[in-house]
Amino acid sequence: MPRRARVIRRVIPPDRMYNNRLAGKFINNIMKDGKKTVAEGIFYDSMQIVQQRTRRNPLEIFETAMRNATPVLEVKPRRVGGSTYQVPVEIKGDRRHALAMRWLLQSARKRQGKSMAEKLAGELMDTANGVGATVKKREDTHRMAEANRAFAHYRW
Repeated sequence: MPRRARVIRRVIPPDRMYNNRLAGKFINNIMKDGKKTVAEGIFYDSMQIVQQRTRRNPLEIFETAMRNATPVLEVKPRRVGGSTYQVPVEIKGDRRHALAMRWLLQSARKRQGKSMAEKLAGELMDTANGVGATVKKREDTHRMAEANRAFAHYRW
């Protein structure tokens, strides 16, 4: 990250099926070793599984899951006078979505299941319902920020 110049953000194209930028970004996060078609297959298969199990629009469930997984606060270490404090800070927009996607995928990969599409579908449905490992991770992050609210005056 440059010290002086502004970072020029690339515009992520929307995904092919739903024409949604958030879904396109999520597919890029699923992708490993540049295999985008494999990542798209996993995402679209999981959306079909969500459609079959819930009988609702899978894109709505995906967006609800992202909303439920998105954190507002986090703690950052700040060194003051020889001791390190965990200072709660508000998270900016792009990082919020990045953390939510990362947590969703980590939780889905740890799940028990047959295929990655089934694991991802299960995690998306759980997160949309407000339960599961991703929501727990977000709540833990918020709880940590709340507990360290006394050090908020060290914010920079």
